[in-house]
Amino acid sequence: MSFDVGGRLREIRLAAGLSQRELAGRSGVTHSLISLIEQNRNSPSVASLRKILDGIPMSMVNFFDEARTPRDKVFFEADDLIDLTSRLHQVNGGESRGRMSFRQVGDAKAHNLQILHEYYEPGADTGVAMLKHNSHEGGVILSGELEITVGDQIKVLSPGEAYLFDSRVPHRFRNIGTERCVVVSACTPPYL
Repeated sequence: MSFDVGGRLREIRLAAGLSQRELAGRSGVTHSLISLIEQNRNSPSVASLRKILDGIPMSMVNFFDEARTPRDKVFFEADDLIDLTSRLHQVNGGESRGRMSFRQVGDAKAHNLQILHEYYEPGADTGVAMLKHNSHEGGVILSGELEITVGDQIKVLSPGEAYLFDSRVPHRFRNIGTERCVVVSACTPPYL
């Protein structure tokens, strides 16, 4: 199923009564980046889309307008996880290299805890602009390898290894390996 990232961003921006320049100023990104995304000529990184949505403000779950999960739901089938990111890469065609997918368990806001099942294909990168947000996060590598940068610390983690840090410290995730990396992570309060 196709998702029009550019059309959705334009719709939300206009509903908020913002020009492209106003949203760029609020988000700390260039006007041209917003223009290219809205024209579907640029597929934003997770970090870029998150910055833009902060200027509205809106979560990625709300951006993708998924059906809401009942707050009292306890158990989730694989198909119940909420896809937050895989549709960002449709602009670039069907190639899987560099793609990532973050799928959220349930209603993160209701529980003040975001649990993600993450896939990073070889070459996937959260973006050159380091992520930074008011949360704490951690995760466990299930398969593959993932390079994680937190401040001035860099480490490549393998299956069974884990991370835990204050998300206010600039950070980045990259799959520099040759196989898909699978991670289960948690973040509180929710970021995406």
